[in-house]
Amino acid sequence: MVTPFTQDGAVDETALRNLVAWQVESGVDFLVPCGTTGETPTLTHDEWLQVIDVTIEVAAGRVPIVAGATSNSTQEAVAKAKEVAARAGVDAILTASPYYNKPTQEGQYRHFRAIAEAVEKPVILYNVPGRTSANIEPATLARLSEVPNIAGVKEASGSITQIAEVLNLVPETFSVLSGDDAVTLPIIALGGVGIVSVASNEIPHEMAEMTRAALNNDWQTARVLHRKYLPLMQANFIESSPLPVKAVLAMMGKIQEIYRLPLLPMRRDTRSKLQKIATEVGLLSRPAAPAAAVEFYVYESWAAGPHKVIVHRASCGQCSSGKGRPAGHDPDRSRWHGPYSNVAEAREATHQMPGVLIRSECKCVA
Repeated sequence: MVTPFTQDGAVDETALRNLVAWQVESGVDFLVPCGTTGETPTLTHDEWLQVIDVTIEVAAGRVPIVAGATSNSTQEAVAKAKEVAARAGVDAILTASPYYNKPTQEGQYRHFRAIAEAVEKPVILYNVPGRTSANIEPATLARLSEVPNIAGVKEASGSITQIAEVLNLVPETFSVLSGDDAVTLPIIALGGVGIVSVASNEIPHEMAEMTRAALNNDWQTARVLHRKYLPLMQANFIESSPLPVKAVLAMMGKIQEIYRLPLLPMRRDTRSKLQKIATEVGLLSRPAAPAAAVEFYVYESWAAGPHKVIVHRASCGQCSSGKGRPAGHDPDRSRWHGPYSNVAEAREATHQMPGVLIRSECKCVA
């Protein structure tokens, strides 16, 4: 989940409560507050707990809560995991590889084992080497799957080959979850059990429906939804996450588009692309086409017969190419009056013209 902020930079608790309620009511199976998408590295310790506590309160036991608790210091990661695990409404913990340190495989193994041994609630590992510069290799995950309390992994390595190898090495009781919306279907086809989703912030019902369809072997339904929303899934990463997803939520009126440094608002060109995609998949209403201005003209003629006037639309096809004026009229024998903003105004004008014997309207006015 994203973490919404107010104009003064505080956690927007009202918006957060509304987001949590909307997610639950839309049919998601669990919630993940304070992951990467929640801008957790910028939250204070108290804000981190505030977001988790609000999520627990609003969810009210309707879905499990998997709380994010990550640090590149093993000692701090253990302390955070213990603190959040002590909360009655937390059902599991999501923790990512130590970032910046670039630990070895053995270092990562010991880091995660230390966290799992310090708590009694399930631990979900998060492999996202694009953010942490530390890949959890399949053999390491296989070892970690044997550690009590380590229940699964959110896999965002970007390598289907690696994920396939992981699924071949870990026991069936070890949950492999997609960490990338766009590859959820192939991961489920290989044996994955779901998705920790970014796009669910914007389309919770649709992501839940797509994932359940795949898990139930209804691949036709799953593919239709995947194809429809794939552009949005991909667009969520046209700039650093969570910039695009928060921008779309702001366009939808769910939150204010406010980030914390070092993140800055999206560039204008990518924002335009994102808005176009969000509109095309049905999240935003297409702007109504401006109504064409309807104008009227009066044609006055006093030669070759009685003095007469005829009311025309500006776009009259009886006249000439949409201008409401016949081609080649003789200014000494006829005259155009207008434009008038409506037909009543044009009719009134005909009554102000002296000597008129015949007043009529072209078929275009009907």
